[in-house]
Amino acid sequence: MTKTKLIQINTVCNTSTGHIMGDIARGANEAGFDTMIIYGRRMPFDDLNCVKVGNSAFFWLHVALTTAFDLQGLGSILITRKIVNILRRENPDIIHLHNIHGYYLNYPILFKYLRNEFKGRVFWTLHDCWAFTGHCAHYVAAGCDKWKTGCSHCPCKNEYPISWGLDSSKGNYARKKKFFSGIPNMTLIVPSDWLKNQVQESFLKDYRTIVVNNGIDVKRFSYNKCEDIRDKYGIADGKKIILGVSSVWNRKKGFDDFIKLSEVLPDDYVIVLVGLSPSQKVTLPKNIVGVVKTADQDELIKLYSEAYIFMNPSLEESFSLVTVEAMSCGLPAIVLDTSAVGDLVSPEVGVVLHEHESEDYLNAIKNIDDKIKAGEYDRSSISEYAGRYSKASMINSMLKIYNENRDKDYE
Repeated sequence: MTKTKLIQINTVCNTSTGHIMGDIARGANEAGFDTMIIYGRRMPFDDLNCVKVGNSAFFWLHVALTTAFDLQGLGSILITRKIVNILRRENPDIIHLHNIHGYYLNYPILFKYLRNEFKGRVFWTLHDCWAFTGHCAHYVAAGCDKWKTGCSHCPCKNEYPISWGLDSSKGNYARKKKFFSGIPNMTLIVPSDWLKNQVQESFLKDYRTIVVNNGIDVKRFSYNKCEDIRDKYGIADGKKIILGVSSVWNRKKGFDDFIKLSEVLPDDYVIVLVGLSPSQKVTLPKNIVGVVKTADQDELIKLYSEAYIFMNPSLEESFSLVTVEAMSCGLPAIVLDTSAVGDLVSPEVGVVLHEHESEDYLNAIKNIDDKIKAGEYDRSSISEYAGRYSKASMINSMLKIYNENRDKDYE
């Protein structure tokens, strides 16, 4: 029996979106698929069939094109022709796109091929909002909804993908609408109900859009009591830890909210922030413990296990793996309803806030503290709740979608 051939495309392998792609590939291999990964830069997976197409010269040329002229996704012509030639040669049954931004791919060239030549099925996982805006990957913090009708005068021009020169958001929007619309046999995959709702208000609304939550290794992210983590970071035994984790900390991620909260936080609490830069760490108040970015999952699991409450004050996310990781280790969570993070937390495992002033956080902390003391929250039940966001569930959902008849209504 001929194996189903699956090719996935993403900017890199070893990041959050890359790990999701890799997990899907491993699951597909186990299910009898023939898989390949095409990626732009950095290191491949050792255990998967990975083809790197980019190089530093073309990367920096694409960065320059974007920085000066706001033309993300319009460089990398030769690299994208190489990608298309690989697709022609391999002739896959399924092409699964992930992030196609990130200075490695020319989307008009790729989508001309998908529209005019490719006869198989296309899936595109939107890990953010870039596909249907004229510039930005996220717009919530800016309070912008121009993407619903047509972008121009972008308030996020100086944010990723940064342009210090021209504002080409109007042309970018029209160009994306032209190339991304009407692709035969294409299905959109999104990680959250929130992002699905955004897509349904965009020019991509005519595509079938399926929610497949991102998944983590729930067996690995499990409660592992380790009190020596307090000694390592100088945290007194009686202090209740409010934990925040991010790969980068800025206003949109809620860094300012933590600083303001520290000014009114009761003395029996301490804040621990993971993922800070060295310059941020040295400026922290005394009741915030800073941890620089770590790739050590064991260290992170120890912090999740020793903490009392997890807090994610990020304004804009399409999902939140760190929130799921924390809950998988049994932590109740405080999150905002401004984007997809609010989808992840129910009253049985935490608090979802509409406003994010210090008083709102204090009330949420007290609410959770009261419930813990009353026995309404316990680590095992929260961890069990987080099991719905398992890696296995994500993989099984994607395999089911791959294997379904392409004309079936998935809704």
